[in-house]
Amino acid sequence: MTSARREDFHRNDVHNADLGLWIPVRYRHDWMLFADWCAATDHHPIPAAPETLALFLHEHPAATATQRSRLSAINAVHTGHGYPPPGRTETVRRHLDTTRASRLDRLGRLLLQRAVELPTQGWPSGLFGRRDALLLVLAATGMTFVDITRLRRRDLRLDSGTLVATTRIGERFRLPPDSETGDYPVVAIYQRWAEIQTFLDQYPGTHLLRQHLTAPVEIIADPLDAEQARQPLLCPIDRWGHLPHAQPMTPQSVSMLVRAHLSGHAPVRRALPVPPQDDTGAPDESDVILDSGYYDRGTAARRRDHEALEDLTDVFGEIEQRADALLDELLAVLEGPQDCL
Repeated sequence: MTSARREDFHRNDVHNADLGLWIPVRYRHDWMLFADWCAATDHHPIPAAPETLALFLHEHPAATATQRSRLSAINAVHTGHGYPPPGRTETVRRHLDTTRASRLDRLGRLLLQRAVELPTQGWPSGLFGRRDALLLVLAATGMTFVDITRLRRRDLRLDSGTLVATTRIGERFRLPPDSETGDYPVVAIYQRWAEIQTFLDQYPGTHLLRQHLTAPVEIIADPLDAEQARQPLLCPIDRWGHLPHAQPMTPQSVSMLVRAHLSGHAPVRRALPVPPQDDTGAPDESDVILDSGYYDRGTAARRRDHEALEDLTDVFGEIEQRADALLDELLAVLEGPQDCL
């Protein structure tokens, strides 16, 4: 915050002694309402979690304009003291705009349906299918594409059987079972992609991963170490099936894939035949028999080529001299009289 903005923020403000905050006068009433409710319900008013703010708005129903005024006050106090504004999160936006929430719920169900239909085995179809399925699950929450690309492997966890995603600013998205059917495929979708990353932790390289997606084997998942926890949750995949662990997907690529799956125009990744694991395609050296004159013929061929190409140095030198002469003539023409132009 600049000094001018800081001065404007503190002008005619009120000191909240209990929290050590300076509250602008125009926000005092709305902020104190929120702070008093937090004290009564044992919540932290600053920094406030988006879920706390959503619960506050739910327990204090009012007209949309009034709720927006309260959000402005709470956001302003947070940003004025160096905290991210909790009112600019998907959780709170859905609470304020029920029409938008209903539209996103319908879109989310469609995205989950598309995710369930994607392949989970085969090479490379199963690899793309597992990643894209989790991508669609995360998009179904309403999380922004930027937040999706910023997720790390540590940011998804299972809490009492419910998948929970936490964004960089601390907003939590819980993915409950479908309210209509009771189905809960998101846990399996998450575990399938986590299995891919766990497999690569133990066996880096695409050759063994290709075999695993064709004939899966049981993988024992150890707790993530510090480096693994910081790795991007979703990473790009090239056409050879290579996954750079340290490189996250871009918001543009996530947006493109989500739109493609929704429109039914996602790239078709057909399963390719995979040779058996013990068939490397390399010839058996014991079957290769060289005749006694092999090396003699090779030596004679190199000697013959050396004699045939010995005069090339003189030829290249002559070409270089001719090129220099042509360049001198061209410069003389350009620097001469311009009457003919």
